[in-house]
Amino acid sequence: MTTDREHIGEAPNPMGIEGVEFIEFSTAKPQALGQVLEGLGFKPVARHRSREVLLYRQGDMNIVINAHHADAGAAPAISAFALRVRDAAAAHARAVELGAWTVPVDVRPMELHIPAIHGVGATRIYFVDRWRDFSIWDVDFVPIPTVERHPPAVAGMGWFGVVQYIAAGRTADWTAFYAELFGWTTLRDDERFGILPSGRLLRSPGGLMVQLIEPPADAPEQDEMLERIGFGVPDVMAAVRRLRENGVEFVDTDRLHAQARGALTRTVLGNVAFELVQWPQ
Repeated sequence: MTTDREHIGEAPNPMGIEGVEFIEFSTAKPQALGQVLEGLGFKPVARHRSREVLLYRQGDMNIVINAHHADAGAAPAISAFALRVRDAAAAHARAVELGAWTVPVDVRPMELHIPAIHGVGATRIYFVDRWRDFSIWDVDFVPIPTVERHPPAVAGMGWFGVVQYIAAGRTADWTAFYAELFGWTTLRDDERFGILPSGRLLRSPGGLMVQLIEPPADAPEQDEMLERIGFGVPDVMAAVRRLRENGVEFVDTDRLHAQARGALTRTVLGNVAFELVQWPQ
């Protein structure tokens, strides 16, 4: 472990990123969002010991539904994502040293302190170095009885990335944010995936994509935010058929419809949608 930690800060992976541990939604209606996730193949596997927080999982993907102090009038929103890193304290310290804003500690007795920085809008980016034999879920969460803790992925689904809506003229700023703090690299313009390929695509050393999308020139001003999750699948149409059996509906218009490159679910609960992208696992 000491050897790995000595490599923190060296290019091309300065944070020691090794993947994604979880993506978190904030909502005052956790049951409704949970039903949406179950249609996608996620299963509730654990609940937080002291907060209104549920863990959903399929394959290697964890999604957290956080209803603790959620705004009752707000639609569900992506509130955070967590990066797996070799050393969480070192990664956090490096980010703060480079100008990131740290998130104040707000943990109760016997809870884990997971370091984080502020991301786009009101979101957070966490750093997690416990995910193998002993994980963060073993400390703060209680397994739900009779439920398989590691349900298999449906149709080979895995993380592809997140779509981030940004303000006009901010592509360069956010590209620099992810590149300088995390070592994200910009893909070439001809490297496009899915059926909504606009904007700029960045790739993390751990494989997660971030798609930066500015508003159209005539669009009203909009808050910057994490808009939706993209799931990679080896066969999009097979995944669409499987998810339709679960009741998931997909956008189907002349301009936008499921095809081999990708598919987009219909928006539910105000603004919740997910994207499938052809991506070999």
